[in-house]
Amino acid sequence: MAAIGRMKQWARTVKKQLYVLYFAYRDERTGWFAKLFTALVVAYAFSPIDLIPDSIPILGYLDDVILVPLGVMLALKLIPKGILIECRVKADELMQQGKPKNWLAAGVIVLIWVLLFVGVVIWGYQYVGM
Repeated sequence: MAAIGRMKQWARTVKKQLYVLYFAYRDERTGWFAKLFTALVVAYAFSPIDLIPDSIPILGYLDDVILVPLGVMLALKLIPKGILIECRVKADELMQQGKPKNWLAAGVIVLIWVLLFVGVVIWGYQYVGM
């Protein structure tokens, strides 16, 4: 049971860091590259749709377990410490309210899946030679 408790604590920590990043990318003092990278990480994490659906065994959870935490870690290194301190205070308040949704990111992910599907259909059509 101790392992499950550690995993839950780790998940709460990642969630809090996402909130910190959410506020950091909106801060005008954050540099443009850090802001862009952070915005991408936050948009993907808050998107209701994953790039790799969770229904795909093992691969579906890779983004949640590896990609998102790795992106969070890199984004946190790009943001000045002073901004992070202020954003942590705001994140504590936001965690009481619930996770924001990013429907624009969800739309981009759906578009990627549609384009992949269309590409596979076109490739299959040309391959079969109909």
